[in-house]
Amino acid sequence: MARAFKLRKVSVEGRKELRYAGRLEDSERALVGGLMYQVAELIEVPEEPTSAPPGESDAFEDIVARLGMSVGLEAGQDTIPAEEGSRAARPEHVAGYEDPAVRRLFPIANRQDPEAAAEFARLTEVGLRRRKRDNLLQAAALLEQTDHLELRPDQAQSMLVALTDVRVVLGERLGLRTDEDAAALETISMGLGEDDPRLHFILVYDFLTWLQESLALALLQAVPEEGTRPDGD
Repeated sequence: MARAFKLRKVSVEGRKELRYAGRLEDSERALVGGLMYQVAELIEVPEEPTSAPPGESDAFEDIVARLGMSVGLEAGQDTIPAEEGSRAARPEHVAGYEDPAVRRLFPIANRQDPEAAAEFARLTEVGLRRRKRDNLLQAAALLEQTDHLELRPDQAQSMLVALTDVRVVLGERLGLRTDEDAAALETISMGLGEDDPRLHFILVYDFLTWLQESLALALLQAVPEEGTRPDGD
């Protein structure tokens, strides 16, 4: 069973250093790491925008299918439309076939000026995508090393960002765009049978939420209170 992340101090070459310790079973590490690898694969884009090949308009559906999951909370639902002005909307220069779940990872910089937003995205989005992809791959690689995780501060930050990105993608596919949507998940799950793949999808999302929150709380413990100074300063 997974254990929440905890802040601890370890001795390294005669000095105290912070570590963020947690535990995941092999199956849990495989699930979380697999999602990180797959989201990294999903957000990687070619150097030049291209049109989506016929029949390949929903790559994320293929990805979650590999995990035995189902996308969407309603039978037959395979896409969630991006409402005008929502976080899922993207400037026109971004390929129109791209999954709205991925678009959520790259918010519009300026909603009042579409031209400025498009220019900013044109100049920065490729680099942002590469950094997100690389961070997801690094976090997934950390999960492959051992079931007893002991992360350095930089590794903990990388893991937190990767968990957040995976949750954003899964949350969009679940249609979670408000706090009320997220709160409704428990009610929805209670009405699903044990063999319903949608229940598995919700449980995975809940597990990622718990893991992310435990790591975020551990990181906050290392933040000095107002008016104090970190150890060693």
